[in-house]
Amino acid sequence: MNKATLIAKVAQAKGLSKKETEEIFNAFLDTIIDTVNGGEKVQIVGFGTFEVKTRAGRICKVPGTNQEVTVPDSKIPTFKAGKVFKEKVR
Repeated sequence: MNKATLIAKVAQAKGLSKKETEEIFNAFLDTIIDTVNGGEKVQIVGFGTFEVKTRAGRICKVPGTNQEVTVPDSKIPTFKAGKVFKEKVR
């Protein structure tokens, strides 16, 4: 399922227009992204938790040349499914 299909299903289920639903959905996603980008966790009970984690820098070798390259620390977004979500998927 892609974003457009999801929006269409939610719009139909709630009797809203696709445009209204898309605006709400985009605001929802933007809020999660902005909050996580600011260093805070977003926890939706029963669904899951969005947060950012830091991956430590490391030294890697370039295949072919065996040249060592330093990869700096990086931030990665993570999602951990909640208990209710996990139970319903099984």
